[in-house]
Amino acid sequence: MQMAQLDVLNLVRGIQTEGEYMDFRNMLARYFADKAQKQIDALWEKGTINERTIEQWGNERMRTPYRYAVHRS
Repeated sequence: MQMAQLDVLNLVRGIQTEGEYMDFRNMLARYFADKAQKQIDALWEKGTINERTIEQWGNERMRTPYRYAVHRS
């Protein structure tokens, strides 16, 4: 995937205005949102997820339990 990274860097190098930057950013966001939606649709069609699953996800508390470490010098 190194070639893909170089291609993206070359594209970004050509961005000259804030508007072009926002267009590029939105294009990437749409691309990844579409990919995620296709995967979700596939899971729905297989019956892996359903309305109940999505409701359960909405009610989950997925916070990371943090432990505060005591730092000693």
